[in-house]
Amino acid sequence: MGKISLGVNMEFVRHDDKSFEWGVEKAAELGYEYVEPMVHWGRELLSEAGYFHSVSMLDDPYRIRRVCQRAGVKLSGLSAHAPLCKPEVSVEYLKQAVRFAAECGAPVVNTDEGPKPHWTTIEEDHVLMRYTLHEATAVAEPRDVLIGLEPHQQYTKTPAGLDRVFALVDSPAIGINFDTGNSYIAGQDPIEWLRHVKDRLIHLHAKDISVAQSDAERGQVTGTPVGCACGEGVIDWAKVVEICKTAPRDIVMSVECGTVDQAARSIRFLRQFLTA
Repeated sequence: MGKISLGVNMEFVRHDDKSFEWGVEKAAELGYEYVEPMVHWGRELLSEAGYFHSVSMLDDPYRIRRVCQRAGVKLSGLSAHAPLCKPEVSVEYLKQAVRFAAECGAPVVNTDEGPKPHWTTIEEDHVLMRYTLHEATAVAEPRDVLIGLEPHQQYTKTPAGLDRVFALVDSPAIGINFDTGNSYIAGQDPIEWLRHVKDRLIHLHAKDISVAQSDAERGQVTGTPVGCACGEGVIDWAKVVEICKTAPRDIVMSVECGTVDQAARSIRFLRQFLTA
């Protein structure tokens, strides 16, 4: 039986215009045990000035390690979404993210197939994704870093589609980062889908979807950046936790919401299921 822990994706501080360090300290203050930082290539103004939470992979990975150690939190993974269908972007990005994760101490690198090129066929896209994942797993396997495939875009919006991408490469480094909100908003049953992937589950995005967003978008989009506070939407969290407890691995439920207040309400709500 897997142990369930609570973490938070760093997107929860995006609208506060604060630094990564500020966000990690806020997560610890709210009581989260884990954080999931977002990493990017190169340099950009907002992060350099301390107005945005994303961390450049040109920085020292020990920056992330030291900040988390000071705050008393751990890393559940890195948010390193790259378009798997575009290897000219994703191959080197994911390889660098894996090396960065290994050095900063993150056990998982989360990604998805991303927007596809407008000119490729479905079969060509799967060949491109296979190439990308082969290159990424070759770097991930010797470093004991896992790559979490997330339901998010055109091919992973259904259980069969996610299964096909997962099966492209036979590697122990590939698992599923299940997103409760993305699966629901795409028109699927997130509880049944989670049961289907639980044996491959390595990380979970705890994303709730408000009734208003559900009414407006369900079945029309394949994913959504963040959700509402957990417990204030349509997801059955008691069942989510119940299924995660039967997964073979320990699972961090990384809350994906849009504000500090939503993150505070989410952890208060979710704790009841972990202590029951």
